Amino acid sequence: MKLSRREVLGRSLAIPLSLGLSPFLALRSGIASAAPPNLAIVMNSGEASVSVIDMASHKIVRTLPTLREPSHWALSRDRSKLYIADASGNALFIVDPHTGLALGHKVIADPYQLGFTPDFRYLVVNALRLNYVDIYRPDDLTLVKRFSPGGMPSHLDFSPDSRWSFNSMQESGTLVSFDLTNLTMRWKSNVGSTPAGVLWHNGKVLVCVMGSDHVAEVDPVTGNVLRRVKTGVGPHNVFLTPDGATLYVSNRIGGSLVALDPTTLELRRTYPFHAAGPDDIAVGPDGKLWVTLRFREQVAVLDPASGNYETINVGRSPHGIFLTTEMSRPGLVTAEML
Repeated sequence: MKLSRREVLGRSLAIPLSLGLSPFLALRSGIASAAPPNLAIVMNSGEASVSVIDMASHKIVRTLPTLREPSHWALSRDRSKLYIADASGNALFIVDPHTGLALGHKVIADPYQLGFTPDFRYLVVNALRLNYVDIYRPDDLTLVKRFSPGGMPSHLDFSPDSRWSFNSMQESGTLVSFDLTNLTMRWKSNVGSTPAGVLWHNGKVLVCVMGSDHVAEVDPVTGNVLRRVKTGVGPHNVFLTPDGATLYVSNRIGGSLVALDPTTLELRRTYPFHAAGPDDIAVGPDGKLWVTLRFREQVAVLDPASGNYETINVGRSPHGIFLTTEMSRPGLVTAEML
């Protein structure tokens, strides 16, 4: 006898319901389905979409539509939500970080780059188009404080104790620091033309100076530039591997990725990506680097030992990238700490 779709669905749910589990919990527990594959979630800023890639096969398993310009991400404290910033779409898109399925969205003003403070007291959002740095409560995304510190707020990072934030201002050529205990500005420092990626590292702040060829090391207390480390033309972002063994800088304009010694900041190795615009990075469990290539509509999967890489075609201007394998890592998971 042929069963209707409703009867088939009802019978498929009968076993988990008889065990006292909801269909959702049954799926999560593995009774009704196997564990989801490891996924790479890529934000295509030029195509208003998010590509979800099976990391094993390198195949796109689904494409999620957004409004305008998805760029960067932040992971919720309980790791149940991946917030994807859609800047000119004025929205945060919410994705299940385990499955890569869409969960909805929240309207907020021009989120470009964002991050939770290490203690998860605040969500700090750089509104690049509107020239705001906004401070939100993470539980309900209520706006707590709005700053107007300069032109084109770009990237950000925090001190480990959550007291201070450090925000780069691309148009103003400055790095700005805020005191998050009393919500005031601490200092504004001229660091160079078009600063972008920011990373707290070894008690200092590193900021990529995209309009030049170096990363500036900044004193977090005074804002003074301590030294400038040459990395290549147009350094855009800086990342530290989870084991703390290597710093990577993506030279988006020059078309290269460089590995630095995390203690001395000396150059170890250069990986060429000619005219590809390497941008954001994530590290897979096998140690391979997943690199978004802004100018090629691709993601590269790089073996840092050999220097060889494969590419996966995605949408236009791929920007931020998140790997679901990060969910197994203890501690705070951010885009700066791979």
